[in-house]
Amino acid sequence: MNVETLDSLQLIKESAHDFAESYIRPHVMEWDEAQIFPVELFRRMGEYGFMGVLVPEIYGGAGLGYREYITVIEEIAKVCGSIGLSVAAHNSLCTNHILMFGDEQQKETYLPKLASGEWIGAWGLTEPNTGSDAGRMHVAQKTATIM
Repeated sequence: MNVETLDSLQLIKESAHDFAESYIRPHVMEWDEAQIFPVELFRRMGEYGFMGVLVPEIYGGAGLGYREYITVIEEIAKVCGSIGLSVAAHNSLCTNHILMFGDEQQKETYLPKLASGEWIGAWGLTEPNTGSDAGRMHVAQKTATIM
């Protein structure tokens, strides 16, 4: 890793740290105790590029890599694990799946709004008797009745 990359990573770390200290820490207990999902905070994180870390600039994202992504999540999660996990789910489970597997029209439609924080992405997985434990899924056995 070269010096320029280290300097860039340090700036991202400081930015995410300062954001978390300024906008999350003062409210973290209030949000937790009142069970509030701070939608406006996520919109603000979009302005900072935290909601589209891996999204290329042509789709409105920050166009960064996984080192930067991990650094952002780490600094936010140090202050609030719940917010950090929500940012990770948005970036990885929703936005990155569209980036990796969506067609061009889907990317153009969804990625700019997700990267900006205008939309907050999610990902759902559930199966009968397993919830989100994909490893416990069973193939349904159908039996045929012959008359």
